[in-house]
Amino acid sequence: MSIPPPPGNPQPQDPYGRPPANWPPAQRPYGTPVSVNALAVAALVLGVLCFLPAVGLVLGLVALWQIRRSGQSGRGLAIAGVALSTVGAVLWGVVLATGAASEVWAKIEDGARGNESLSLRTGDCFDAPDGLEGDTYDVDPVPCEGGHDGEVFGVVTLPGGAFPGDGRIGDIADERCYPLESQYAMDTWAMPADVDVYYLMPSRETWRFGDRSIICVFGKTDAKAELTGSLREDFTTLATDQVVFLSTANAVDAALYEEPEESPDDDLAGARAWAAQVRDVLGEQTEALRGHTWPAAARKPVADLVEEMEDAREEWSKASEAGDVDTYFTHYEKAYVYVDGPETVTARKALGLDTTPPSFDDSESGNSELEV
Repeated sequence: MSIPPPPGNPQPQDPYGRPPANWPPAQRPYGTPVSVNALAVAALVLGVLCFLPAVGLVLGLVALWQIRRSGQSGRGLAIAGVALSTVGAVLWGVVLATGAASEVWAKIEDGARGNESLSLRTGDCFDAPDGLEGDTYDVDPVPCEGGHDGEVFGVVTLPGGAFPGDGRIGDIADERCYPLESQYAMDTWAMPADVDVYYLMPSRETWRFGDRSIICVFGKTDAKAELTGSLREDFTTLATDQVVFLSTANAVDAALYEEPEESPDDDLAGARAWAAQVRDVLGEQTEALRGHTWPAAARKPVADLVEEMEDAREEWSKASEAGDVDTYFTHYEKAYVYVDGPETVTARKALGLDTTPPSFDDSESGNSELEV
């Protein structure tokens, strides 16, 4: 038990005396937490982000001065912040000096808005300064009456989720754009031979900004040529009789287009099934032609065409029941004689439609995909 000093007696003097006034402050007792300098942390963050490097550099230097005076921790953080901010300042200087900053910002801006192609709608015409082949970052909507690079005949909206890949999007474009083509430009005979189908498709970059549209486009096969006027021929531009006739013709063409890729020699059952499908479509379309009231000048030509379609239907029916490949081809060839024959030309002429059958060159066919 300690005994307090007598009342009025002063406390005993420190046996070692007072320390000189210029001595450094006493060390912090063991176990006491050491605070981290806030400016050092801020300098490191700005240095890592390479954002406002000049500010990060100043904060790092101030932090080092404060740490020397206060004994706080964070010296390593401050040094790292100063170093990173110095590198960032040098990089920003290079970017600004070369003019690359404006290019970088332009690409960010383009990606954020998903490119002008997102605003294109069916029936719109546009110019593509980068062309209709490969990648493009810019399209300019223009009136269809003048010269232009492309005309939109359909838009396919993809579901959300992860980016499906360029190949998958291309397959969807092939599948979905074809029906839209015949709906927009119903008279396929009137389509110029030097016009092909192109796709404006989302890229992985534009997908991140919400681009979900495949834009189906008509464009010239010659990159130096332009379209002039609209290629649109549908219910908005055609007479009712013309629409009815072209609807039946396009339905038959669509059935013929579904011909299996495998030869009947390799898959006779598949060829027979397709022939049966063509037979059924011909039956439906001949009924549609019979059920419509045609102008006087077109009645006989359409009736003659219906009779020809019935003959073709009979041949397709026999092809669908063929027991061997030779028999199948015999009826197949007879059925194709009626496709786009003289009776079709006469009926088209009576209805004021194009009378020049289209020519198909497999070496020039094929669709082009354009990423945006």
